Amino acid sequence: MYRDTTELAENKLLILYILNKIDASITNSYLTQIVLENNLINYFSLQQYISELIESGFIDLTKEINRQLLKITLKGKRTLDFFIDRIPENKTKIIDAYLLEKEIEVQYEYIPRAKFENIGNDYFVDIKLLENDKIIFDLRLRTNSLENANTICENWEKKYSHYYDTILKTLTKEI
Repeated sequence: MYRDTTELAENKLLILYILNKIDASITNSYLTQIVLENNLINYFSLQQYISELIESGFIDLTKEINRQLLKITLKGKRTLDFFIDRIPENKTKIIDAYLLEKEIEVQYEYIPRAKFENIGNDYFVDIKLLENDKIIFDLRLRTNSLENANTICENWEKKYSHYYDTILKTLTKEI
């Protein structure tokens, strides 16, 4: 029983260690790739540990445009700092070497942009979505009130992921 408890703690700390080293939101599949390519934890245990770490508030799960992203929380960082010496050194060296070799970078940073201009009695709203500083979505709308223009801008910046997914799904459906 003691061995199982120790292994459980080490594996969860190892997941936190990986997320902390990357210091960016990554997909579950990317985290899984890192762990499996280095034979650190089996797939089913890994998925269980990730779920438990999310439920416990050590990992944050966010949903963005057709994917879910994982990132270590402040609670996760503090716990890792306190218990980092419980991770076997050979495992941290494996992870460090792997991340250095693969030159892990922040991937898929989405930035919503929204602005409007007034021309005569109309307001023209421009909404965009940038991925790593490249425009991946650009739309211009006309409305007849300042209130609507402001609402469109605010909604886009708050819920761009939902709207982008909906528009993409709608436009890719066959009629």
